[in-house]
Amino acid sequence: MECFVLGDGVSEWDAFVLNHPAGSFFHLAAWREILERSFGYQPFYLCAREGNRIQGVMPMFLVKSLLFGRSLVGMPTGVYGGPVAVDAQAAHILLAKAVDLAKKHKVRYLEIRGNPYDTCQILGNVEDDASGWACKNLYVTFLSEIDPSDEANLARIPRKQRRMVRQGEKNGLKAVFDNGRLSEFYEIYAESVRNLGTPVYGFAFFQHLVNAFGDRCKVLLIEYGGKVVAAVLSFFHRDQVLPYYGGALKKFRHLAPNDFMYWELMRYGASNGYKIFDFGRSKEGTGSYHFKRHWGFEPKALPYWYYSLDGNGVPDTSPLNPKLQWAIRIWRELPLAVTKALGPHIVRHIP
Repeated sequence: MECFVLGDGVSEWDAFVLNHPAGSFFHLAAWREILERSFGYQPFYLCAREGNRIQGVMPMFLVKSLLFGRSLVGMPTGVYGGPVAVDAQAAHILLAKAVDLAKKHKVRYLEIRGNPYDTCQILGNVEDDASGWACKNLYVTFLSEIDPSDEANLARIPRKQRRMVRQGEKNGLKAVFDNGRLSEFYEIYAESVRNLGTPVYGFAFFQHLVNAFGDRCKVLLIEYGGKVVAAVLSFFHRDQVLPYYGGALKKFRHLAPNDFMYWELMRYGASNGYKIFDFGRSKEGTGSYHFKRHWGFEPKALPYWYYSLDGNGVPDTSPLNPKLQWAIRIWRELPLAVTKALGPHIVRHIP
């Protein structure tokens, strides 16, 4: 079995990902150009092949950060990553190739993000394979089944959150899917992440997403009196709905727009045959973690794997890092126009 960096053969790559149960949305080949154009990350799409048959794939990106040094990451901006392979042998060949690339490019560390759809737990024994690997349980993810019936889905939501959903309906909120209103989504999202103390991605990144993924990427807007008060950009992959970039205007939160928005997205998924609502990753103890728990979603461990090459470990880029709290407090107080101008230049250094 050989392993190489894929040049052409995008359709063959995607066919393998789509037909493999562990193939997540973030393993699709379109991310290669999106991340390269948006952030300047150098892609290495690793492919294990035996004869004419693909046995495994793993997307990796070289990130050159002024804040945290050089790293090799699979996948930047994505919550999931890691090898998608037919067996452990193919997966380990991919991992070995990634280590070789990391050494060649003299990175500080190699990061492999977890994958809840990998039922074989291929990375589970990677620490036994080579020195230098370490596992960090930084995140959990939240997955739940979508029933075809709205009544069944609503019944699964705890009483308090059901009341919030109904409150949004009583307040006259309106849900609209419209990728042509991406700029309105962006204004909501930019303000929301500023309020969290996080730099925002540039608008061009979201344009690339919508252009590359088409109907697999949808913008949902929540209107109140003709004004957009909440919005979310979601991905649709096989039978999965993945709300990914979202937010709501702070002064309208008494209308319960977030709860109404995710309920409308779930209803859309149910009516269009989707079976899994993937609420994505969160760090335990954060606001997003508690929000998802209150919706009745149970956390599932999402370990990330690291290979340190300089012996100094992996930098803590978490917003919960006490050393970063001063920067977060300052960022929250900056004018929105300033954070929109500076954010894209900063966030490319935080994979």
